Amino acid sequence: MESPNPSTAGKPIRCKAAVCRKAGEPLAIEEINVDPPRSREARIRVICTSICNTDVSFWRMTSSPGGFFPRILGHEAVGVVESVGEGVTELKTGDTVVPVFLPDCGRECADCRSENSNLCSKLPFKLSPGMPRDGTSRFADLRGNVIHNFLSVSGFSEYTVVDVAHLTKVDSSAPPERACLLNCGIAAGVGAAWRKANVQKGSTVAIFGLGSIGLAVAEGARLCGAGRVIGIDTYPEKLEMAKQFGVTEFVNPVDCGDNSLSQVINEMTGGGADSCFECAGSPSLMEQAYASCRKGWGKTIVLGVGGEGSEMKLQCMDVLQSGRTLTGALFGGLKPKTHIPILLQRYMAKELELDKFVTHEMEFEDINKAFDLLVEGKCLRCVIWLYRPDQSVA
Repeated sequence: MESPNPSTAGKPIRCKAAVCRKAGEPLAIEEINVDPPRSREARIRVICTSICNTDVSFWRMTSSPGGFFPRILGHEAVGVVESVGEGVTELKTGDTVVPVFLPDCGRECADCRSENSNLCSKLPFKLSPGMPRDGTSRFADLRGNVIHNFLSVSGFSEYTVVDVAHLTKVDSSAPPERACLLNCGIAAGVGAAWRKANVQKGSTVAIFGLGSIGLAVAEGARLCGAGRVIGIDTYPEKLEMAKQFGVTEFVNPVDCGDNSLSQVINEMTGGGADSCFECAGSPSLMEQAYASCRKGWGKTIVLGVGGEGSEMKLQCMDVLQSGRTLTGALFGGLKPKTHIPILLQRYMAKELELDKFVTHEMEFEDINKAFDLLVEGKCLRCVIWLYRPDQSVA
């Protein structure tokens, strides 16, 4: 890939960004200033980004903990390092990187050193409007007013500044329009099946919610060799697409009659699925997923984001006697610096199928059209090109 201009290092850069100035209103493409990186940060020239439902959720949000305006959204991106700040030794100008919302400090904390956790304790994940180490922003409009950061990434800008704990170096030969898919939901779904649930060959999987995360779980289950993949959703029109991702059977909760969803799944599977994945963020669905996994060894993995303060209820005696496991899986349990390069390598080896997730590609100026498509449920992922290092790229 073409290296950034070294003459910009240490200086503010003026560039274009899609700024969200008010909840629910179209993003404004405007010129902004991006400060140089500070200690343990890098400034990135963004090549392309994709839009996730998380972007839409925060675009609509009007109150805390996430309603900060103006801000630059976007957290699924790939780019090239333009310059690095003081103390950065693991990256250099020209490196290709994937920014990730989940921090991975490497070996600076016990959690990142451990294989058992992906939750960094040195820089814990939080919904901050600023940089993770000092809470300030590196963005300002041309009048000098601060523009807030988003999930430590802010990928809807031609240039962004990201802490090195949120950057994963990847193979520069990888297609950027596929590398940008591995920062959030798709990697989380695949990772939950692969790493968190450790889906076994020939096993039975039930997926509650067939949005992009649910379909990514199906893709992960396919990679692991699952024998049956049961998709559960209230929209039967999703079935044909779900089959492309490895879903073998479909259940519509509306058609369960007097039986609960868990009763139907238990009957279908002869005692429950080996692994259940909740991908919709519904407490009642989490409860049904838990009741749908097999007693003794069944695992239920929660990937859906429930509303703030929402609760799920389980009977204590059932938890004791059933022997089932219930666990959350932020980012699917993946450690970004370790597992994103592996997933990208598996894509390049034609094992992991990422192409089928991309339903649209657009130029940066059309980003609001991409939001409309996602809001209307007409796309899974739309790749937005901010910069084409090779104009021959389709």
